[in-house]
Amino acid sequence: MKKPMIAKLAGAGLAASLMLFAGQVQAQDNPGPKFGVKGGVNFAQLFVDQPNAEDENMKIGYHAGLFGKIPVTSFLAIQPELLYTNTGSKVTYGGSDLANSLGIQQGEVRFNLNYIQLPVLLTGNIGAFNIHAGPYASYLVGANVKDLKPADLNSNVVADLNTSDFNRVDYGLAGGIGVDLKGFTIGARYNYGLREIGNSGLAGRLTSNSRNSVAQLYIGFGF
Repeated sequence: MKKPMIAKLAGAGLAASLMLFAGQVQAQDNPGPKFGVKGGVNFAQLFVDQPNAEDENMKIGYHAGLFGKIPVTSFLAIQPELLYTNTGSKVTYGGSDLANSLGIQQGEVRFNLNYIQLPVLLTGNIGAFNIHAGPYASYLVGANVKDLKPADLNSNVVADLNTSDFNRVDYGLAGGIGVDLKGFTIGARYNYGLREIGNSGLAGRLTSNSRNSVAQLYIGFGF
């Protein structure tokens, strides 16, 4: 199983750019919008502890929703959010026993998982620059799993897997950095799930010990 490296997508370069930008903005107490809408891109990946899993590839998705910012002190705030977020991965399976034991063809299986997510983050501001971290809880509202056969490139549903084959509730930790300005906020965040996504049967065997791992870039607007 690979070690999670997806967080590097947030990158030292992005962090340096955000800090440089923040340093050029006039400092203020808990800057940025206090309520608004936000959205951005997800870079999601599953790290599968399964003998037939030969490669796990990133899946690009999205997230969108609402956020609030409740000041606690002049530089600390609680930031709850309500998001629709798309996660998953593209996993390549191999091995002669696939068809018999797992019911799939050798090749790439695409996992698309859609959640309603509620992060509750503690945000600390230094001027316009912020660091935020906290827990999240998610509820699975849809799952779509496709088996892409290398022979004909036709996408087929894997053994009729659907939402009921996955754990409906997910939870984990999130943390990131950002820049808050008067009317908008931008930043990068990493989410790591603490619960396995597959609950039993084929879904559990295909995604053995897999947890959601998602890097995000976002922008928000509000007042």
